[in-house]
Amino acid sequence: MRQVAIYPGTFDPVTNGHIDLICRAREIFDNVIVAVARNSHKKPFFSVAERVAMLKKATSGMEGVRVTHFDGLVVDFAHRMKAKVLVRGVRMLSDFEYEFQMALTNRRLAGDIETIFLMPHESYSYLSARLIKEVSGLGADISDLVPDFVSRAIKNKLRRK
Repeated sequence: MRQVAIYPGTFDPVTNGHIDLICRAREIFDNVIVAVARNSHKKPFFSVAERVAMLKKATSGMEGVRVTHFDGLVVDFAHRMKAKVLVRGVRMLSDFEYEFQMALTNRRLAGDIETIFLMPHESYSYLSARLIKEVSGLGADISDLVPDFVSRAIKNKLRRK
């Protein structure tokens, strides 16, 4: 039986930390579905279509990785995809409290779905999509934090604003 895991998130934008976690998850699971959430509570910098396209480009050539998007509860999406595992990244202790709460909520909603936590490489442990957008808006060089095409897309979008 092939094991399927879902790595859900907003990925706004995709960072090298996200890519690192996708690679780590792929080492454990046969198939990893990277699922872009359409989160109406957040004001995304990039559209769902743009985020999916960036992730597809960032993961091209990674065998066993598929990128898509979803609406609604991630556990419902996991059931539709026949996945039994959710992958979540934990960078710092501050992430753990939120992620632990979400994992317990998801367990309550769907006891057959398990959440595992992966840590990114230490060089990405401070990295967040929110931080990327903030510092790039202030003119910082983010070229070693995101793929080149993501850096260009951020710069282009900031120019248009």
